[in-house]
This record gives sequence, structure tokens and C-alpha cells, in this order.
Amino acid sequence: MKISIGSDHRGLVQRKFAAQAIEALGHDVDDQGTFTDEACDYPDIAELVCDQVAKGQSDRGILVCGTGIGMSIAANKIDGIRAALCCDIPSAKLSRQHNNANVLCLPGDHLDEIQFKAMVTAWLTTEFEGGRHQRRVDKMMQLEAKANTPT
Repeated sequence: MKISIGSDHRGLVQRKFAAQAIEALGHDVDDQGTFTDEACDYPDIAELVCDQVAKGQSDRGILVCGTGIGMSIAANKIDGIRAALCCDIPSAKLSRQHNNANVLCLPGDHLDEIQFKAMVTAWLTTEFEGGRHQRRVDKMMQLEAKANTPT
């Protein structure tokens, strides 16, 4: 898989942990930055990563900011994106199993290196269960289509 990653300045160090976990699983990393610790705007990074996923140029995306909240809100504004803000391994797994999340948003301020890598690994190795969950994912995507239909 090709995984697009990005962070604002507050997730710079943790984004490197994500890249290490991705590469340890044998996947390719598409790093969209930021590449300095200067303050930057997380919606810009979310757009770069999510565009790669939405266009099929990356299989999934991972975003990091201080709390993960801003990234998740910005990511979910992009058509085709199902971004999940996760703070523990069970939620990361369930975001894949039940919601088929294609973007993982993580809080850089609240996870250490071991937790961070474990969550990325869990998310990337968990498959979507389909079945009744597919019906619900389809309904979410219908909401998106409805929101984008002119009235």
C-alpha cells in the first residue's frame, strides 16, 4: 500500500513515528509535510493528504496535529474521505472494521512513540468487515452526496 502522511508543526516528530511504522510493514510512505517546526495551518496539510487518498493516488492517509481534532474536521470536508480521530488501539481498529476509515487522525500531544506506532500498525493491519457495516458506510457516503447536491 501507499500511505500519504502529513502533520502540522505540532505533529512533526510523531509523523516520523508513523513513517517508521508504515515502512516496517513494508508499505510506501508519501510524506506531504510539514517539514519544519514553524507554525503552519493544518487544513492545508489535510487537503494535501486527503486529495491523494480521494484521487486514488494513495491507498490511505494519516494526519497528525496537537489534538487530532482540527485535522479530522478538515479531512472530513473532502469528498470521499472517512477520517477517524482515534486515541487508542481499539478505536483505531474499529474505525477500520466498522467504518472503513481511509484516513487516521492522531493527537500528537497525547501519545508516546510506542503508542503511536502501535496505533498506526493496528489501523493498517485491520481489515474492513463489510456486511452490515457496508450498509452504514454507504449511508454515510449518501449523506456526503446529498450535502453536495444543489438545492
